[in-house]
Order: sequence, then structure tokens, then C-alpha cells
Amino acid sequence: MKIVRFNEGCWGVLEGETIHETDVPGGNPTGREFDLGAVTLRVPVTPSKIVCVGRNYLDHIREMGHDKADLPTEPGLFLKGLNTLADPANPARPHDSGDAVPYPPFTKSLHYEGELAVVIGDRMKNVGEADALNHVLGYTCALDVTARDVQRTDLQWVRAKSSDKFLPIGPWVVTTLNPQDTVLRTYVNGELRQEAHTSLMIFPVAHVLSYISQFMTLEPGDVVLTGTPEGVGELKPGDEVEVAIEGIGTLHTRIA
Repeated sequence: MKIVRFNEGCWGVLEGETIHETDVPGGNPTGREFDLGAVTLRVPVTPSKIVCVGRNYLDHIREMGHDKADLPTEPGLFLKGLNTLADPANPARPHDSGDAVPYPPFTKSLHYEGELAVVIGDRMKNVGEADALNHVLGYTCALDVTARDVQRTDLQWVRAKSSDKFLPIGPWVVTTLNPQDTVLRTYVNGELRQEAHTSLMIFPVAHVLSYISQFMTLEPGDVVLTGTPEGVGELKPGDEVEVAIEGIGTLHTRIA
């Protein structure tokens, strides 16, 4: 199932090029149908919080110069604000770039980080790893935009990670996917920059979700970003970015 959010907060299920409207995400059909090319896609999630995992791929740890110390023994987490959410482009509408990501004046080093995003379906509190994936609604593509220079200099990562529109997500949520058996690719202006199999995660998705739920209640609609592989790099104004995940689709966005 592909769950979409469109126009003014409507929900639906996408089949081919037709959206069947539903009352809630993945819920009951209302009887109304829409052509995909005739709607504006919105962020397909309505989270109360966005939890992110840093340094979850060994090669990314190496490229960032953090491999001199021991590898992490538990997931390293940070948060992104809800203000970071940015609508995806509609792949059925030519020249649609969704919510363009602004290039803030305070940074000279804006980076892309393509990631697999997990959307929570049921409340999670003290959930064991073996049961964690049963609480997942689905999966989608995410672009974790980072101001790398201020990430290194600021006391906390608020500006670096949580500036407006620093998290395009979409274009839809798929409900059936093995999160440890897919491939993530990031393209900038059509050039492949990142490519990794999700089996290379240091901490698998089920472990991450269980770990978070031991101290933070995850609510339906919450989003967990699972980390980025190696190949992160600079973005410039006007760049076109694509995050493509096998079994999900492609998130398109543009740097303003």
C-alpha cells in the first residue's frame, strides 16, 4: 500500500496514477478519487516528533573522521524540529519541485544526507526488539539537510539540523518493506553520490525503535530517521536532489 497526503491535508491510497481518498492514513475509503497528476503532494506524515540516528553506517563514520575512536555501542540520537518538514515533489507533475529547501545565509557548507525514514503506526513504549516492527505503519524517503560548518561549531545542532525546510520527506509511505533488505541511493543533479544496502546499518531498524521506546514514547505518525551512508557532500543553490529507495520510490527536491 502507498499512503499519500495531498492538497489540504487529505489522505489517500495510491494505486497506479489514481488516489483513493481515505478518512485517515491507510483507513476507510471515502469514495472520492483523484488523479495523481492533478493534486499537490504533502509530507505524508504528521509526527509529534522526529528522532534521528547519527553514525549508523561504518563507511560514513570513516568519511567524517570519527573512526579513530571505538564504534558506537548504542544508537546516537538527535531531534529535528517539525518546522523542518518540506513537501515532496509530485513525480506525475513535470517541473514540480515541492517545497524548495532554502540555502540559509549563516552557512557556507550545506550538505545532503539521504536516509530511510520509519513512520510509527502504533504507540511504542518499552517495546522489545522482536516486536518493534509490528508497530511500524510504513517507510518513506527522507533528505536530512545539514549545515555542516555550524554543526561543528555550535554547542547544539539546532541551526545545523532544524532550520526551516531541512527535512523533505516522501513522496509516499509504503506499508510493506523489509527495512534491512533494500538499497538507498542519493543523486545530485542526476549524479549518483550515495549508494548503500540497508543491511550495512550498525543498528538495525528494529533495534533502534526498541532502544528509543525504552525512554521516549513513540506515537502514531512519529518519524525515525535511520542514518545516512557514506558519500555526503556539498549542495549549491539550484541543485536538484533525489533520494531513491528500492521498494519505495524517489523523493525529489530542489535547493532554493
